Amino acid sequence: MDQLNVNKDVAMFNRDIKPELESFQYIVIRLGEEQYGIDIRYIDNIVRMQNITRVPKVPSYLKGVINLRGEVIPVVSIRLKMGLKESEHTRTTRIIILKTEVSGNLGIVVDEVKEVVTLREDAIDRVAREGRDGRASFINGVGKHGDELISLLELNSITLDEIV
Repeated sequence: MDQLNVNKDVAMFNRDIKPELESFQYIVIRLGEEQYGIDIRYIDNIVRMQNITRVPKVPSYLKGVINLRGEVIPVVSIRLKMGLKESEHTRTTRIIILKTEVSGNLGIVVDEVKEVVTLREDAIDRVAREGRDGRASFINGVGKHGDELISLLELNSITLDEIV
């Protein structure tokens, strides 16, 4: 009988323990008035806007290539890739160098790099990959950080696998 009570106590104790939630870090970027998050594990470098050498006969979203410490890196306008209007470059415009599994290093042009945030697993709502406007395929979730919502980018949708 005592063994039965001990087992009940252990079962109640185990039920009350919640598994530790995983946390993820994102760099928050701005494109127009919208905020997006990029998983920090995929970021190799952030550099100021520089001269981009055009490459002929490529899609308009591929702005060209840059030479970063002896490595030639393709640069994509994430705005054009997502179907947004191109904007003028300002002093806050940056190129983020991503480490992608499919096509190696890739630069993306963003309007501004704002901050690094840590989001717990329970602060991220996953979203469906396909949407009517086509942009939803670039988003794999929405993170809640304080009063702000941050659309989390699906980096595999940004790669150059269709033209490399």
